Amino acid sequence: MKARVKWVQDMTFLGESGSGHSVVMDGAPAAGGRDLGIRPMEMLLLGAGGCTAFDVIHILRKSRQPVADCVVEMEAERADTDPKVFTRIHMHFTVTGRGLSRDKVERAVALSAEKYCSASVMLAATAEITRTIDIVDPDAEARS
Repeated sequence: MKARVKWVQDMTFLGESGSGHSVVMDGAPAAGGRDLGIRPMEMLLLGAGGCTAFDVIHILRKSRQPVADCVVEMEAERADTDPKVFTRIHMHFTVTGRGLSRDKVERAVALSAEKYCSASVMLAATAEITRTIDIVDPDAEARS
């Protein structure tokens, strides 16, 4: 895997992935940025969320679960002193589908956390990572 980060100006940088995609990163105005893009640590958190969501969808599809949507909402805390690593991360999964098995959704989240999501495993070296799960069944909501 390759990536490239090029300084643009002030505290603005252009990240380019080896697969040909780009993203603008910038700092907060207090740090000399102009708030033109995502912060690098936000991107790291998003990467972990994307990694685990990818795994959960992949595992649920392989187990023939009727998954229609998966949202991972994250909150993180960082250390007060440098390096300001993540110390706590909470991931809340909302998985939607008609007739999803709670056991299979919980298993998919656990497998991602323990075995497949490289980003989460790396972040767990410095952060306590907790997870909660909501399962939404559109048919059950329609009956309510």
